[in-house]
Amino acid sequence: MFTGIDEVDWTSLRHAHGSAADVPGLLRRLASADAAEREAALDGLYGSVHHRGNVYDSTLACVPFLCALVAHPEVRDRSAIVELLVSIGSQSAGSRARAAVHARAEVFVPLADDPCPGVRRAAADALVRFLDEPARVLEVLGRRVRSESDEQVLRTLAEALGLFVLRHQAQAAGALDLLAAQSEPPYAPGTRLAALGQLALRAPQRLPADPVPTAVRLLRERTERRSSGTDRAETDTLVGRIRRLRPSDEEGSSLLRTLHQALDDRVADRIDLLVGQLSSPGAMDRCNAVRMSAGLFRAWRADFTAPVRLIGAQLRATEDQLRDAAVSVLAELFGLAAPAADELHTLVTVRPDLWVRTWERGRPSLGGPLKALARSGDPRAVAALAQLLAGPVVPAGLGFEVVHLGRAAAPLAPALRHRLGRVPLDAPDAAETAAPLLAAVTALADAAAVPEVLRLLRGAPDGLGAREALVGQAVRALDALGSAARAAVPVLRGLLGTRHAAGAAGALWAAEGDADAVLPVLMRELVVGRGRGVRSAAEQLGRLGPLARDALPALRALAASGRVWERTGAAWALWRIGGDPEPVLPVFRAAWSENPYTRRTIAECLAAMGPAGAPLHDLLTAELATARRHTARPGGHGSHDIAQDEDLLAHCRTALTST
Repeated sequence: MFTGIDEVDWTSLRHAHGSAADVPGLLRRLASADAAEREAALDGLYGSVHHRGNVYDSTLACVPFLCALVAHPEVRDRSAIVELLVSIGSQSAGSRARAAVHARAEVFVPLADDPCPGVRRAAADALVRFLDEPARVLEVLGRRVRSESDEQVLRTLAEALGLFVLRHQAQAAGALDLLAAQSEPPYAPGTRLAALGQLALRAPQRLPADPVPTAVRLLRERTERRSSGTDRAETDTLVGRIRRLRPSDEEGSSLLRTLHQALDDRVADRIDLLVGQLSSPGAMDRCNAVRMSAGLFRAWRADFTAPVRLIGAQLRATEDQLRDAAVSVLAELFGLAAPAADELHTLVTVRPDLWVRTWERGRPSLGGPLKALARSGDPRAVAALAQLLAGPVVPAGLGFEVVHLGRAAAPLAPALRHRLGRVPLDAPDAAETAAPLLAAVTALADAAAVPEVLRLLRGAPDGLGAREALVGQAVRALDALGSAARAAVPVLRGLLGTRHAAGAAGALWAAEGDADAVLPVLMRELVVGRGRGVRSAAEQLGRLGPLARDALPALRALAASGRVWERTGAAWALWRIGGDPEPVLPVFRAAWSENPYTRRTIAECLAAMGPAGAPLHDLLTAELATARRHTARPGGHGSHDIAQDEDLLAHCRTALTST
């Protein structure tokens, strides 16, 4: 196995942590009789020669010895070594690493018939990736499909066949025939699900006429078999033992995720599939469904009433894992969580211990069930929020969630003011503590909160941007309070020469309506300001309406050459000041395509423009007809993306009916 290992100058080779002098020892320990030593050696190789998926010169030098190890039946845990080889060789097509594994791909052929199921599983994937003889690979896979008895290996073979179809289109027919055969009896439900998923991904035309009901039925049959213990492939490896101990069903999740991926924009079918998953008698099936529902909700627009109601039903589950997953998803849905509001309210009522989430470090935060109920706009959240506001510590972020309750949260105003008045101004987290409370009093337009807001403005501490953040938040709150904030006029005038000039000018205009006092400030900020200050100045000028006519030339220039958000703000100001849609609509149309995040603002502007915005109604109509959310992006999400997209759709509908 290790012939020639001492002839390699390992000290001159490198890995992630420097010299590769330790690599021969790691390779030798892979053949140890001691399981712990083998596992430590494998971890060592992943952490050095294949650290974070990277490939080094020492990685290439390891490949011959790793291949020699997997060729010896007496070596234990060879499946893990094959998986390491697959990972090394799959880093990039045409790379030296791929070439090194490809050159020794013959070693994987006998492994396809190895007595160890784990080795057979790993070998199937390796054969498709590295053996450049498609006909031979298909022959080996077909033989294994027809003779294999291990359910996990059969499911892996389905995945390997799907990969084969992707890589070898000219020889795909035979692989698709094998997949079609695996999707039918007498194969077990899990194998059939795996085959259905691969057919859906690679050849949808080969699917049965009713793929979703078929998948749901197979899922339930699989769950019944697992419950009775007839679908468990036991292995004697450490990995096998760990899998049996995990309180989860990663394999089931993978099977259904593949099917969801394949269905892609067939949203109605995916909803039906989710409903079937969420109605399963198996708690882990339902938990998997809840978790994968989040991606569907974030990316697509549809009537999600049925799955949301079923996710709400999971709040009654005795399994914490399932309940917590449901809460997490519902908290991202905001108004779309309304069908689950009754279940959320019940959970909030019977489990007050879940109102607050305590962290090992930092302030406690609002618990998921209460947060989700408030975000759904349900006024039944008010009572619990009032109790928390009356308690010794206000959970972080509570005020931000009050905003979603609208006027129903009015009874909370006195407690919010009280808490705002107790924010310690000399604390390093004063701005962080005050921000949610300021957001709440702003949303409620609580005129009685002016003294508390003024206290923050006058006493905001200096240092590390804390004062700047707090002042900006307080100014926005005073702006929302309008003429009720007259007592703040002297303080606001004092801010007209600072970085908060545009915001302070807007608040001053709202408080006393003196255009002469604010117009010169806003004109200055529009021309010489920076960043968000320029956009803010444009927006504030728009509020002055015709009184800001002197700013029209500068606004036209900004609308023609500024950044996308500056152009959008300037265009809106041009309409509000001059009432002429001609210079405005082209800017909106360009920004709509350039940055989807401007669409909500533009749709709101078009709704306010009424008939004058009609030339852009084609954009609104197209948006409403688009199934994918404007914020959808692979691999990421924001906690407010769904709410913002639903808000966009509401503004589009309003604009189209405002003519």
